Amino acid sequence: MKICISAETTIDLTKELLREWDIHTIPFTLILGDQTGYDGEVTPDTLYEYVKKTGKLPKTSAINELEYEEYFRSLLTEYDHVIHFSLSSCISSSYEHARLASEKFEGKVDVIDTHSLSTGIALQAEYAHRLLLQGKEPSEIVDAVKARIDFDQASFSLESVNYLYKGGRCSALAMIGANVLGLKPEIYVKDGKMGPGKKYRGPMKKVVLNYVEDTLAAYNNPDKDIVFVTYSTAPEDVVQAVVERVKKEGFRRVYVTTAGATISCHCGPHCLGILYFNDGDHANND
Repeated sequence: MKICISAETTIDLTKELLREWDIHTIPFTLILGDQTGYDGEVTPDTLYEYVKKTGKLPKTSAINELEYEEYFRSLLTEYDHVIHFSLSSCISSSYEHARLASEKFEGKVDVIDTHSLSTGIALQAEYAHRLLLQGKEPSEIVDAVKARIDFDQASFSLESVNYLYKGGRCSALAMIGANVLGLKPEIYVKDGKMGPGKKYRGPMKKVVLNYVEDTLAAYNNPDKDIVFVTYSTAPEDVVQAVVERVKKEGFRRVYVTTAGATISCHCGPHCLGILYFNDGDHANND
């Protein structure tokens, strides 16, 4: 059986990794005033420039049911079965639209609510790819992935809450307080929702490294096979310092990726996170 691994562009993987892991993607749409474009065509830099000029945040448009139906149908001309990883249902309606579309294909499409975002989704899709290479059946892959969803550690350090405020995910009072006090918060994903974590002060490198230390301490049972270092914008020395730190922790595969426009629309510039499974070493147990 030929199985396809699929996700939305919110998976935030490079083209090279998408090819290596044979992951197909369908893009979100971004609306910048009277202009629209697909995630990937609209870059984060374009998004930031639009916000700078207008003071407004672009809108993101979830993929609708018909678009998913057409997408799945096109994949099934080449594959026998599709396993699709969707942005958390608590963040977007994409999962529900994909689920409804999947019902048209008589069990040939499974849609997984990742309860995550960005490369938190990639963790699950890459794991599915490894299981696929081992010859697992679709139902076995789906069950194995779902068993790890609650252990998907996805969190980020933010320079500013301004984008969260513009997107309606942060109150005006919290935004003003954070800016006045110079606070730089951690955002974590729990039960599929974004929520505030610790708050830091200081230059970006100090803040990010403190966030990394706190995250590794709080989520201290990692599967050290793989970790993602994902950022919207960040100085090279900050990214490299984080890479060196997670390698020192013992992670064997460290992938550095940049957030696409859809995810950047929520977090803004100068955002960096580390993402990994926190359920022990699975490298030799699959």
